[in-house]
Amino acid sequence: MSADPFHRADGNAKTVIVTGGAGGIGAQTVRTFIEKGCNVVIADLPFTRDAAQSLINSLSDPSRGMFYPTNIVDWNDMKALYQKTTEQFGQVDIAIANAGMMESKGFFDFEEDEKGELKEPVEAYQVIDVNLKGTMNTLRLAMYTMKLNRPDSDGARGSIVLIASTSGYFGGTGVVSYIASKHGVVGICRSSQRVANQLQIRVNVVTPFFTPTYITGSYSERWKEKGLPANTVEDVAQTIVQTSTNPERKGHSMMIAGKMTREIETVRTALTQQWLGDDIAQIMAEGGTFFDAIGSYPLPKARA
Repeated sequence: MSADPFHRADGNAKTVIVTGGAGGIGAQTVRTFIEKGCNVVIADLPFTRDAAQSLINSLSDPSRGMFYPTNIVDWNDMKALYQKTTEQFGQVDIAIANAGMMESKGFFDFEEDEKGELKEPVEAYQVIDVNLKGTMNTLRLAMYTMKLNRPDSDGARGSIVLIASTSGYFGGTGVVSYIASKHGVVGICRSSQRVANQLQIRVNVVTPFFTPTYITGSYSERWKEKGLPANTVEDVAQTIVQTSTNPERKGHSMMIAGKMTREIETVRTALTQQWLGDDIAQIMAEGGTFFDAIGSYPLPKARA
């Protein structure tokens, strides 16, 4: 690891984009990067401008913070975000795909319209758009932008951290859209590794357990009354920052639960034989070897 992972090899401060950075875990992540001497761009919806500006004003060095109003689902917004960041600070070194949401209506509430017909679950689809499409936009533009960077002292051209959840591995709460989207975020990290390695960009995922934020506000007090273990936004932000700057982290999933942190993706891989059995594990391994040999997964032709 370089002596100072928060500065480039040329000595300039690294620049970080944090989506959903105006509040909660995102805001604390912004504070932590600023404390380390980085430049940070807060990418959040236009209505958060006052909160973002208040956050910037509270920073130890406000000149290193910038707010750019961004809807992560909008491709043009996202292109402009990366272009503006590059113009302002020279390049993008780290991207944190933190922005996300949870549905406020149950997927199986079966709400009917005035004709007595089942309504389309519009909000459920919005959760998928924000948590999956928004994350994909963040990742794709980050990799496109970072591939032009000069390698840092640790050999990487950039670092990307996707924020999932323990819901990306477990799904017992019945929050259908959120859980499906966070499983998808873990899948995005896994499926990005081949290209990320080719481009010398590190892509990892952080998967927090219960953390008191706006999303968990409806039950946070009851959780606390029960004395159940919980993260703080400071705990999660620290894990995000450490994951983004550790050159050993490549394709890892850092789960943080009750202030304890575990790497779980490599453990999951190591247990494949125990999980699937030797016979199926062997079949899966042979399939992986096939695709490794031909260099990529051959994509089908688009249907007419």
